[in-house]
Amino acid sequence: MTDRVAKPSTAFDATIGLGSNIGDRIANIETAIRLLTADGCVRLVARSRNYRTAPWGVTDQDWFANAAITVATELTPRDLLAACQKVENDMGRVRRKKWGPRLIDVDILTYRDMAIREPDLVVPHPLIAERAFVLVPLRDVAPDLSLGGKTLVALIGVIDTSDVVAVDAAK
Repeated sequence: MTDRVAKPSTAFDATIGLGSNIGDRIANIETAIRLLTADGCVRLVARSRNYRTAPWGVTDQDWFANAAITVATELTPRDLLAACQKVENDMGRVRRKKWGPRLIDVDILTYRDMAIREPDLVVPHPLIAERAFVLVPLRDVAPDLSLGGKTLVALIGVIDTSDVVAVDAAK
């Protein structure tokens, strides 16, 4: 298990959000990071703290653990998406309900400075500016990142972040 947070860096290709609200949430995030980086095609640059967050969208479910990472990779955005989905599938994620409970969620948030609009791949992530559970961890690893011409600080300043609470790795 990773007990410390890697320092933010500007030397990354993509940002990835991770979340879980089934089982050992933090262990699920750690496993996902380990699986995603196992073959060396995706290299971890920085990792946020873990955050305990309220569910979003569908609120009648258990709390989430969320984190964000920055990675270096030569994979194309589509290949990175395939790698993220492989991790979810290998860990046993079952998609039953949109925004419902999940063992693990591994989402590409940004990929370099690209804007991608395809049916199954939208980057930057389409709802990123509305989600405190994404923006707060993202600020840990990419504090200078701008989205749509706005800094993370500006985006965070206009949303409710009261349900995003840092937790240590032991919880």
